[in-house]
Amino acid sequence: MATSGQSHIQALTAALPLLDTDRLEAWGRTLARRLSAGRRLLVAGNGGSAAEAQHLTSELVGRFDADRVPLSAIALHADSSSVTAIGNDYGIEEVFARQVRAHGRPGDVLLLISTSGRSPNVLAAATAGRELGLETWALTGRGPSALAEACDQTVCVQADTVATVQECHLVAIHVLCAAVDAMLATEASGVMSVPVTATGTAGTGASENRVRHLVVVGDLLLDRDITGTVERLSPEAPAPVVSDARATERPGGAGLAALLAAREPGWRVSLVCGIGRGAADHRVRELLQDAGVEVLDLATAGHTPVKTRVRTQERTLLRFDDAHTPVRLGPLPQAARARFGAATAVVVCDYGRGVAADTEVRSALEAAARRCPVVWDPHPRGPAPVTGVALAVPNAAEACALAGVGGSRDLAGDIRRGAALLDKWPVRQVAVTRGRQGAVLVASTDSHPLVIPGRQVAGDACGAGDQLAVTAAMLLGTGRLPSHAMTAAVETATAYVEAGGPTSLARPRHHDVREGALEMAERVRARGGKVVGAGGCFDLLHAGHLSLLKQARRLGDVLVVCINSDSSVTRLKGPDRPVVGERERAALLEALDCVDGVLVFEEDSPEQVLAELRPQVWVKGGDYAGRRIAESDLVESWGGQVVVVPYLDGHSTTSRIARAKQKEGAR
Repeated sequence: MATSGQSHIQALTAALPLLDTDRLEAWGRTLARRLSAGRRLLVAGNGGSAAEAQHLTSELVGRFDADRVPLSAIALHADSSSVTAIGNDYGIEEVFARQVRAHGRPGDVLLLISTSGRSPNVLAAATAGRELGLETWALTGRGPSALAEACDQTVCVQADTVATVQECHLVAIHVLCAAVDAMLATEASGVMSVPVTATGTAGTGASENRVRHLVVVGDLLLDRDITGTVERLSPEAPAPVVSDARATERPGGAGLAALLAAREPGWRVSLVCGIGRGAADHRVRELLQDAGVEVLDLATAGHTPVKTRVRTQERTLLRFDDAHTPVRLGPLPQAARARFGAATAVVVCDYGRGVAADTEVRSALEAAARRCPVVWDPHPRGPAPVTGVALAVPNAAEACALAGVGGSRDLAGDIRRGAALLDKWPVRQVAVTRGRQGAVLVASTDSHPLVIPGRQVAGDACGAGDQLAVTAAMLLGTGRLPSHAMTAAVETATAYVEAGGPTSLARPRHHDVREGALEMAERVRARGGKVVGAGGCFDLLHAGHLSLLKQARRLGDVLVVCINSDSSVTRLKGPDRPVVGERERAALLEALDCVDGVLVFEEDSPEQVLAELRPQVWVKGGDYAGRRIAESDLVESWGGQVVVVPYLDGHSTTSRIARAKQKEGAR
């Protein structure tokens, strides 16, 4: 008969091999990317789980193995004053949830540890995290449990005793920390670049604190590129010999659209698709989870298709597709129905392989179209869009095949085909995308179409259509007009091609003026850079403004300009101001090379936006010389400096408007 000690060891050795180390290592890679980019990890648990939480945060803030940068991780139970005050004033169930609301930001990670998965205060924290747009993870005992249902991802320990579960949790924490260190060491060696985290979608509101939710629906592929150099032909046949070949993999089809969407700060992305059960399926799931995409799988059997391109000198020599068993779809999961019900926008990327034709999926899409914008990227082998779709975006070749309207492949022909599809489909508008020539938007067969010219750029166009569809959906979801959304979508897709198409996904991106300004500032600070801020109305942008901004940009690594909203300018300057609206003022500032981001604030003074931005340097023009600037105490409270730069005399918006009025009156 085994002793109690032997029984304990036997239970532990039985549970440990069942630990989901693949998911733990994926979590570690995600933490390495997010924490090194300035986001934070919040951890909570009770009793022994609280000790596990504090163990984890100490390893990340300190070090697990080799020395590295400190990473932001907070154990929510460790602030005893906050815990006791919140428990006394709001009840024990709120001790973690209230701290999540205080510290959490979209893109942060919340890890909840509970052996039972039933603790009310931990469940309340999960709810708060999901509402704020944090990614929520759980370490629990044997599932299913309420906590596992409440979180995005869960690692369950298949053991019956609390002690065994807690010991396995400690192993899980060490696996997680080892994965963090391995990822950071790999990036430091230059083997892998930190993935970009934003699509560069102008005006999606990514800098706002509230999270938005995009649901991507469609067929999933695994794309593989084999890239090398060609210097000779084979002696066996007139075929190029590819040498120094290297392979890269990424999600394809709707998976690429989800990957592109996940780069946008402030957006949660869920992908409704079918993933099979083979090696390629495991790989594409891993790539999506690493990018922060929630995968809602409909498949019951089959395999994800693999498309392989052989490329050299930015050209494709050939493509071959594997033989595979088509994915068979099962019922729509309840979680997917919930995501449709909460979506800010939906984009359907149909690759003609069955997901968009599924009866349950189509029913859910019709319901979603009644409450949020749905963008449909069709395929000639796929079904027609569902009723209520806000915008269909076929490319010119697809429009030709789908509309049944022949004729020339020119602008006039694309307009005719767009109008024919608008008559044929139960959609509100159709945009025929025309590659480097831009797009044409048809809103009514009785009105003139909107022609959006493109820019002639060279690059790999793989995924450009997905980028366009995602951008249009996000912008429609934030309330932009279809004309504005399509104009920005054409430009974003063009910039994607110009940056190298899918190869740009593996490169760190320089500070893009269209990134969320707050997220960008966090990343710069996390890497030891200096954030500079400047503020004002910036109405009627002139040479004085330009001089100020150029000087401010030289004082640090990134410049974020905080501008008064239209209502704020009116209160400060009078009913005739502003002359230029806030959107146009922001766009003009973002177009300047010296400006990396713009934030609009509603208040009469910038204190609130400054508290969010927390610049190390706050810049004013020389007309403030000799006076103490009102926001100085606030900026200095976090160690920042307020400075004045030389002012270009003779340039004042108010005086310019006055002179213009005098001239107008003299006429």
